[in-house]
Amino acid sequence: MAKKGYGLLIDYEYCTGCYSCEVACKNELNLPRGKWGIKLLEERPWKISDDKWEWNYIPVPTALCNLCEHRVAEGKKPACVLHCLGQAMEYGPVEELAKKMAQKGSKVAMFVP
Repeated sequence: MAKKGYGLLIDYEYCTGCYSCEVACKNELNLPRGKWGIKLLEERPWKISDDKWEWNYIPVPTALCNLCEHRVAEGKKPACVLHCLGQAMEYGPVEELAKKMAQKGSKVAMFVP
């Protein structure tokens, strides 16, 4: 069971689309082909105005995500957080993450199992 009162903060503004979170999770949980604990979605480029485009990478925890409960029990970070090259993920108490979330931009979400 995941640590009660803890969650995962994801700041999509800093996600580079490297897939490190997806690979790290898949390896940590030993998931078979076609299964993910966290899945990186890509919102392809779309035109906002004549000179501005939007292109987002969005890591989404799935029902198989347990926030690496065995790693957290040992005092370690979840695998996705540890391996995030863009440092777009943070694990911690929900109250602290909510405060950080309020200070960030609009491309931020929190996952609480």
